Amino acid sequence: MTAGAVAAGLLSGPAASARPAPDPSLTTMSITSPPGGSNVRVLLFHGSAAPGGESPLVNAGIQTIEQIGLSGPVDRRFRVEATDDASVFTDDRKLSRYNAVVFLTGGGDVLDPDQEAGLEAYMEAGGGFVGIHDAARAEPYSDWFTGLVGARPATSSPAEVQRATVEVGDRLHPATKDLPVQWKRPDKWLNWVKNPSGEVHTVARVRESTYRPGASANGWDHPVSWCRDYDGGRSFYTGMGGTVSSYDETDFREHLRGALLWTTRLVQADCKATISGNYKAERLTQPNQPGRSDQIGEPHGLVTAPDGRVFYIGRGGADASQPVVTDWNDPDIGKGRGQIHVYDPRTKKVTLAGELTVFGNKGGGEELVKVEEGLLGIELDPRFEENGWVYLHYTPHSRINRDTHMAERRVSRFTFDEATGKLDLDSEKVLLHWPVQIHSCCHAGGGMAWDSRGNLYIATGDNNSSGFSGGYSGNNPQPNFKGVSFADARRTAGNTNNLNGKILRIHPEPDGTYTIPEGNLFTGKETDEGGGKTRGEIYVMGVRNPARIFVDKSTDILYAGWVGPDASSPSPTWGPAKYDQFAVITKASNRGWPYCMGNKQPYRDRNLPDPSQPLGWYDCDRPKNESPNNDGLVNLPPVTGNNIWYAPDGGGPDFPRDADGVPSYRQVEATYRLPWLKGGGQAAMNGPVYRYDAAGDSAARWPEYWDGKWFVGDFYDADQPRNAVLMDPKTQGDGGVPVHSESLKKIVPVGNDGIRNLMDWKFGPDGALYVLDYGRGFFTSDSKSALWRVTYTGGGPTPSADLLARGTR
Repeated sequence: MTAGAVAAGLLSGPAASARPAPDPSLTTMSITSPPGGSNVRVLLFHGSAAPGGESPLVNAGIQTIEQIGLSGPVDRRFRVEATDDASVFTDDRKLSRYNAVVFLTGGGDVLDPDQEAGLEAYMEAGGGFVGIHDAARAEPYSDWFTGLVGARPATSSPAEVQRATVEVGDRLHPATKDLPVQWKRPDKWLNWVKNPSGEVHTVARVRESTYRPGASANGWDHPVSWCRDYDGGRSFYTGMGGTVSSYDETDFREHLRGALLWTTRLVQADCKATISGNYKAERLTQPNQPGRSDQIGEPHGLVTAPDGRVFYIGRGGADASQPVVTDWNDPDIGKGRGQIHVYDPRTKKVTLAGELTVFGNKGGGEELVKVEEGLLGIELDPRFEENGWVYLHYTPHSRINRDTHMAERRVSRFTFDEATGKLDLDSEKVLLHWPVQIHSCCHAGGGMAWDSRGNLYIATGDNNSSGFSGGYSGNNPQPNFKGVSFADARRTAGNTNNLNGKILRIHPEPDGTYTIPEGNLFTGKETDEGGGKTRGEIYVMGVRNPARIFVDKSTDILYAGWVGPDASSPSPTWGPAKYDQFAVITKASNRGWPYCMGNKQPYRDRNLPDPSQPLGWYDCDRPKNESPNNDGLVNLPPVTGNNIWYAPDGGGPDFPRDADGVPSYRQVEATYRLPWLKGGGQAAMNGPVYRYDAAGDSAARWPEYWDGKWFVGDFYDADQPRNAVLMDPKTQGDGGVPVHSESLKKIVPVGNDGIRNLMDWKFGPDGALYVLDYGRGFFTSDSKSALWRVTYTGGGPTPSADLLARGTR
């Protein structure tokens, strides 16, 4: 059968069940011990259904694999025997001598039913299999062989050799751990009839934007090499190796070596970590009883204690049955209850640890129809087990001014009483407080995090309206209430003398005060020709609404994400569309808002006397705050580009730039650097960097594969990200984009009965992922508001230590 006919048969051939049933006498291979002994052997099968002589590609493959077997440490060597005689698969005594079988075949129906049954029995007995490139075309009518190789090539896969970039996401598997993260090489790149991600463990993907994938392209998630524990044995497949020159590449040889070391049982490896069936998502909390918040408030943030308890907060919105006061003349306007709940994994019970009276329920006013203030953030002291200290970021209702529509935001320390399981509200020590306007919604931020040196990071929103600027830069200087601007983020995020629109960094002291750590963006003593001032608490300025931040204590690098404005499309007049953004922040910096977004894409200035008319473009390298609402420095720090940005039209949009560096902002000219992001209805929700505890013994912990990967998500679950990304340490601090990304949506479940509205997610000390689902409404809690736990159930690396083989020369 010709290769083309075989490929066509993948879609139109008879079902696997149409084949004759295997002879039971051919499946008697012992399963009490795996094939192969200490004298490690590899069978290289290159039989083909196509007529003709030896293929140069097969010859190159045989020679290379033989050389791999003879090189390296003595205890990692193996012997290779090559054959095109498929009868070996019906000789179970001979077949059982081999630790692994390599398929280096041009495809087609190369095994008869008895021979395929022999291969199946070999795998059931603990054998190893390596498939290379066209091996995915072999046995086109067999469902079992489809499972063995993992996927089938599409008939319209491009035939020409093309240079492309391979993203190597698994940094632990022996087949990929020493490869470049971005591996550029030529090959024949196969498209797949069905994407195997989630059913196999993908170790590498090919980046389709770097070559021409053809009509049957798989998209941003295009697996090229993967492995799995299959039917009692171990299977590794690579779609690479389609050219003779591949076998001359040092990196490709190392790729094959690692695959052979694992399949022959010479080393262990984890080929389960990204298989979605190896994870369990469990809802921990039940719906609240009617009229009560006994389980959960309006979900807004979580933190885990060293003993595994989860502390999570409710911002302040009541359930829909509760009345909302919207009259500014009423002393109870916007009064809400900021709640602290505790989930105990030992008892599987939830307790209400405390409630703060906050300005956080829906309010009213000339423009205000909603409120994002309230109880916004929670953190436990690094010595919580000793002192019981809990830090809360909130807006106390007692400090609102109904005349001026101003309020106070604060970060306070409370003591948790272990004896009662309650927060002692009388123990409050106010560390930090600052004014916020509450006339116009929105952007309160809220997240907090510690670094390894005892510094507390506090994320604050720009306290600015989403309106009055057409959905572009929040820089309209005119709207104000009693002299306080509420539509000009230059008053807040772009102001060096204002704590809103920032990520603050302070060092709390035992007496309830704080000091300023070295290395913040300002000292608090700067002035310039405008006579402006600074606040020493500012570590990062120019952020819009950073709801979630995370500090990786192993590196003390800060990770943050924030929501952008509302413009659905870029404008050559005003600048970029809404960009939700994520950033790896390695040092004190200005992230741009409201002057620049994304990878330093500027907005157009507007100013008095007519804010509807554009002025010049902002300079991202030398931004100036010339707003009449600015009381800080005029000359600002240069903008640092952000690592991830996405708009309604896609991820990482970029445009041609003129001689002054100003993008064209013509949508037809956009290129998209992050194709795994789609955008639309969007609200960035930053997540953690996972760190694997090698000394731990928790059966629920996520595998080491995820170590060092950064979790980024979005409140919405439709086309929005819920991904683990890999950054390049050399470029991440200067706005370098991720070098690899993979979806978590089959692991952290989406949909109405899953975690549809992601509000916060963090790993606990048990290595499990804890997730808050906001619910199905806004500014309230409902039956879907819940705390979830996602655990790993796949077990450890394979083969088990007692089944490892010992190589020999």
